[in-house]
Amino acid sequence: MNKTRKKVLIILLLIGLLGYMFCLPKDLFTTPYSTVVLDREGELLGARTATDGQWRFPTQKVVPEKFKEAIITFEDQYFFYHIGVNPISISRALWQNIKQKRIVSGGSTITMQVIRLSRNKPRTLKEKIIEALLATRLELRYSKKEILAFYSSHAPFGGNVVGVSAASWRYFGHSSHDLSWAEAATLAVLPNSPALIHLSRSRDQLLIKRNRLLKKLMDKGKIDKETYELALTEPLPHKPLALPQIAPYFVDKCYKNKKGTLVRSTLDKSVQEQVEEILQRWNNQFRRSEIRHLSALIIDVETNEIISYCGNVGYEEQGRGNQVDILQAPRSTGSILKPFLYAAALDEGLILPHTLLPDVPINFSGFSPQNFNLQFEGAAPASEVIIRSLNVPSVDLLRKYSVPKFYNLLKNMGFSTLNKPSSYYGLSLILGGSEASLYEVTRAYANMARILLDYPIYQELKESVDENKTTVEKGVSNYSQGAVWQLFEAIKNVYRPEEVDWQSLVSMQNIAWKTGTSYGFRDAWAVGVTPKYAIGVWAGNATGEGKPELVGTRTAAPVLFDLFNALPSSDWFDVPSGEFVDAEVCSLSGHLKGRYCTEVVSQLVLPQAMRTAPCPYHQQITVTLDHQFRVKKECMENEPTTQISWFILPPSWAWFYKQHHPEYQLLPPLMEGCSETFINSMEFIYPQPFTRISLPKQMDGSKGRVTFELAHSEQNSTVYWHLDDTYITQTKNFHTITLSPDKGKHALTVVDDSGQTVSIVFFVE
Repeated sequence: MNKTRKKVLIILLLIGLLGYMFCLPKDLFTTPYSTVVLDREGELLGARTATDGQWRFPTQKVVPEKFKEAIITFEDQYFFYHIGVNPISISRALWQNIKQKRIVSGGSTITMQVIRLSRNKPRTLKEKIIEALLATRLELRYSKKEILAFYSSHAPFGGNVVGVSAASWRYFGHSSHDLSWAEAATLAVLPNSPALIHLSRSRDQLLIKRNRLLKKLMDKGKIDKETYELALTEPLPHKPLALPQIAPYFVDKCYKNKKGTLVRSTLDKSVQEQVEEILQRWNNQFRRSEIRHLSALIIDVETNEIISYCGNVGYEEQGRGNQVDILQAPRSTGSILKPFLYAAALDEGLILPHTLLPDVPINFSGFSPQNFNLQFEGAAPASEVIIRSLNVPSVDLLRKYSVPKFYNLLKNMGFSTLNKPSSYYGLSLILGGSEASLYEVTRAYANMARILLDYPIYQELKESVDENKTTVEKGVSNYSQGAVWQLFEAIKNVYRPEEVDWQSLVSMQNIAWKTGTSYGFRDAWAVGVTPKYAIGVWAGNATGEGKPELVGTRTAAPVLFDLFNALPSSDWFDVPSGEFVDAEVCSLSGHLKGRYCTEVVSQLVLPQAMRTAPCPYHQQITVTLDHQFRVKKECMENEPTTQISWFILPPSWAWFYKQHHPEYQLLPPLMEGCSETFINSMEFIYPQPFTRISLPKQMDGSKGRVTFELAHSEQNSTVYWHLDDTYITQTKNFHTITLSPDKGKHALTVVDDSGQTVSIVFFVE
């Protein structure tokens, strides 16, 4: 029987021991926490309440030293010596309660209070016994430092404020690690009875308790007399303070993606505040033109980290669209993607940096792009096309490069908003036919700078890092260093707003930058890059309202340069080594030197550019000795002639080019009696082949009319017009006619007085 009892006792003891070992839950606290966002130095940017509406910051591992001394002195002087329960304190509390015939003291240790806070049960004798038991187990699982951290993070401080970190910000407006002794003492006495003693009531009692604790701290030698006397003079806070609202859109983003965590971001608080001030100042000015929203992003190129994130302005206002984080919102791109095409065409060996591109009316299956100024220049160097953001040459370059190929390039660069097939966007892709976010656009420009600096390319930015360190996936380099350098060399010369002859200013740093304006004046973009920073700016209305002043160079660009001026300047990019070869290039056409080119410059080009065709525009012609007439030797019999090189653009190019380049010389007229077949003298300006023309009725009800225009390299030539084999009229010098063709397919044919013929087919709808 004794043996049986012994076994039962052992079993009961084992069961009790096992029960004791596993009496604590795995997670002591399951309460939700606030989302707290810090800058790179640990400065608070902002926070959002926990899902239960409490200001409860995530558990901090390090308890502020002053608060630690104050709370131990006030609550549990033998904290570091007991095992979770202090028999002396409990005995004293029991005696006081019996003597007073009411509960005046609980005798709880800090460890027991941690258990009470985690269980959140009614305060009864039974619960007190359970708390004492669990407190001893808690002491076995965690260190004293960890237990104190639990208490500091979960003790109530009145209202919806929980934990010393939240209380420090709400009551004193700064971090708990910066508490004064008076502030630490105030917070130490608040959890003792937060429902009875609060900033808004029983302030006299609170002050008495605080000062009494300060006296104890002095008596224990924790503070000296001078510190004690100075602490007594500090007033109590009057009411809870609002938490900082720095980078509020970024804080919202963290709340959405990392709710209930402490986020230590890469943002720089001082830079962020400066950027917000600049944006607010410009926004006040733009609002006069009913442009209400402004956004900016700054990336440190070297570290690939965001140092300033301004999703919008007017966060606390109730205006339409003020809560929209524009940095993440898809917006029409305008011309902001053009530099990517220019660099891709260079890398492909499709063009050289200054290759002439056509700037004439074109029509691609009904798509007829126009330049911003509604003019055509005939031809423009590729570098000038990107500098001046000419639409027509850009569309033609995209046609040659291929829309699907450019579409895939953008996708590989990380543009997630291209969610439809390339055929959906077509050639309009280069003019704002797609959408992108300022976040992804700026990241793409930053990555180009990182390519040039030989840094790794990443698909995602280091937005923030928490305790587990956010990892960033490495991406693929889409460009060669040489192509990026040639691109940056071009767009650093984009005209800067409000600055006259900026290139002559020694203090002005080089910036590779580009603007964009979407159709309907709804979005204004500006993005700039230096070896140190990439900055993106967007201006407009989040609601999509267009305004005449919403042009990249007028709104976004001035903000961009204000931001660059607020940051440290940097040197320009070095020429990448081993990327280029020397080549002789025609100075007029930008092509490789041709057989008949007379003005040649030496230029650094990518090796693949050596595969491009030599200059096709310089041709050798035969003229009379006085250069007055173009002739064929057979026509002159024994008359002397000479051969010279002549810069000859296609007729439609030349027609517009001459208007902007007075130095362009048309061919000498052909001597009467001589024929020539190798030079194409005529070309239609409008319409282009297979154009579909809509002819609405006139106001008086008559049939609609269309004007046809032809370019001819011979100034005094006569041209004969035929519509569907029917002779219409003739023109001389200026070759335009206006007709009202019937609905359907038509053929327009012109013949000049030398016998040359050109025909096109068009459709009237």
